Amino acid sequence: MGLPWRSRCGGDSNFGLKVGVVSRLKFEPRILELLERSPHLRQVIDPLLEVRRVLREQYQRLHKAMERMAEADDVCQLLMTAPGVGSMVALSFRAGVDEPGRFGRSRSVPAHFGLTPTRYQSGEIDQEKGISKCGDPSIRWVLVEAAGTILRLSKKSSPLREWGLEIAKRRGMTKAVVAGHGGWP
Repeated sequence: MGLPWRSRCGGDSNFGLKVGVVSRLKFEPRILELLERSPHLRQVIDPLLEVRRVLREQYQRLHKAMERMAEADDVCQLLMTAPGVGSMVALSFRAGVDEPGRFGRSRSVPAHFGLTPTRYQSGEIDQEKGISKCGDPSIRWVLVEAAGTILRLSKKSSPLREWGLEIAKRRGMTKAVVAGHGGWP
């Protein structure tokens, strides 16, 4: 939430207004400060700022509702004990798995989300390729984000993080993130 937010407004160069890099909370005050020098733009930009304000409020409401749903679910609570797993990841994974009893063993879950490597076999050739990408891409994306958080941002040591960092040393961070997001289910 506190990361810098760059302005991509087309008005930057056309009207000589440079927003620069500002946080989400300081964006609107910065725009209003710039509009003091260009009052003719105010009637165009004010409605856009209002829409942004409403969207941010709706996002906050939905985010809080999602957190309440995750807190009320025992499985989500258990999933959120893993590093890098928040309410979004837990709810997405829970929805994707749906009924855990349908999987014969836990190793079947990564295959369900398309997280297992594909193989190319022909004659004497037997190559392991990238992940199959079968299954729900949105859940796969959420799991990639969680794995990236564990490997890049988390300072807390865990067996999964250590395993991922070992892979990163040998094969690179991207491969480690992909391996990591298939590893924690």
